[in-house]
Amino acid sequence: MEYGTIEREIHIDASPEVVFDVVSSPEHLREWWPDEAEFPAVPGGAGRICFGDPTQGGTWVQFTVVDAVPPRHFSFRWTHAEGETAAQDNSFLVVFELEPAGDGTLLRMTESGFRERGWDEAKVAAEYADHVSGWDHFLSRLPAYAAKVGSAA
Repeated sequence: MEYGTIEREIHIDASPEVVFDVVSSPEHLREWWPDEAEFPAVPGGAGRICFGDPTQGGTWVQFTVVDAVPPRHFSFRWTHAEGETAAQDNSFLVVFELEPAGDGTLLRMTESGFRERGWDEAKVAAEYADHVSGWDHFLSRLPAYAAKVGSAA
């Protein structure tokens, strides 16, 4: 198996503007993906996200915005060590591309950077499988949440 890039494509019943906000702003992200998020949603914006209750030993990971082009494109690097600058060899790159599709939005998500970390094959395979499982779980929560946000707008 290649373990190079995870790719997902989903249709969301909300405008690209709403979907962009939902995938790029910490207050929306924590409703469908991490339990906590702290970062400025601007290129170069560095912060962190947490999985699990932050007060009960949740896992914090570093997060750096690469690009933000509303309402079409949002990308970030994550999981690099604290104090390191996010780069190709120490983090994963996640890209959300948004296209109008009828009354909604077609969202394309890719995550890459598994091979670039310098891990052995077993570690690459394990990380890849973990991320596939994670994205399948969390992305399934995105359409209903974004539609709810869109209907409230």
